[in-house]
Amino acid sequence: MQAVATTRMSSKGQVVIPEKVRKSLALESGTQFIVLGEGDVVVLKTISPPSAREFDGVIRRARRQAKAAGMARGDVTAAVREARRVT
Repeated sequence: MQAVATTRMSSKGQVVIPEKVRKSLALESGTQFIVLGEGDVVVLKTISPPSAREFDGVIRRARRQAKAAGMARGDVTAAVREARRVT
């Protein structure tokens, strides 16, 4: 079921997500969003961390790619250390 409602932006730029939509999408206080805007369209997309299963899949793919590229664990450690030094 698609939840549709209207809302207004306050003078401070705040927008209230109507209760009907919050309940339909199970949004809770503190939920974070990415905000995309183009033309007269504004899209709010929730930011949600991957599940443990999805994260494991990402790690497996990264390990396969690193191995295929001939990278060793020490190469990754050095790259992380260098990236942390630069920022």
